[in-house]
Amino acid sequence: MRESTGGTRERIQAVALELFTEQGYEKTSLREIAERLGVTKAALYYHFKSKDEIVNSFVEDRLRRMDELIDWARSQPATLATRRALITRYADAMFDSEQPSVMRFFEQNQTVLKSLAAGMQMRERMLGLADQLCRGDDSPAAQLRAALTLFAVHSSWFAVRAPHITDEERKKIALEVADELLSKIGEAG
Repeated sequence: MRESTGGTRERIQAVALELFTEQGYEKTSLREIAERLGVTKAALYYHFKSKDEIVNSFVEDRLRRMDELIDWARSQPATLATRRALITRYADAMFDSEQPSVMRFFEQNQTVLKSLAAGMQMRERMLGLADQLCRGDDSPAAQLRAALTLFAVHSSWFAVRAPHITDEERKKIALEVADELLSKIGEAG
């Protein structure tokens, strides 16, 4: 039975992400990705011409999710309840079944990501999310709290080093810290 083109692309993305996380982006070749998949390099080239294209493909999904969150937040009132819902939706998206691997890749390959166009797009979307988290309070403190709220979700992948913590426990801790920051946005200072 022949696998669909979409399924093949997803397999390539999964294997590449696994190798990039294990060995690092720079140390992983397209040949190694093809070998782990059990396909020829030519078959891999049919779907992706470079490692950058592979990275961009899984970043694009994340950017799409972030755009959807930003659009949703814009349609909501600028309240603490909206801020909490936004960071919860963001954490849910980051902790879904495939995202932990993507988060680990981002954490371990920051230098590479900064050099790709996708890295700049990620930065723009993060700032867009932060803007929505502090909408209604344009103080510098609110802007910093909003950015740190997002960082609480991200940093839980490398800052929380408890040996046997589950992803659900990690997310719960991140959201507790994020809520402490969110609750200060909009307060008269």
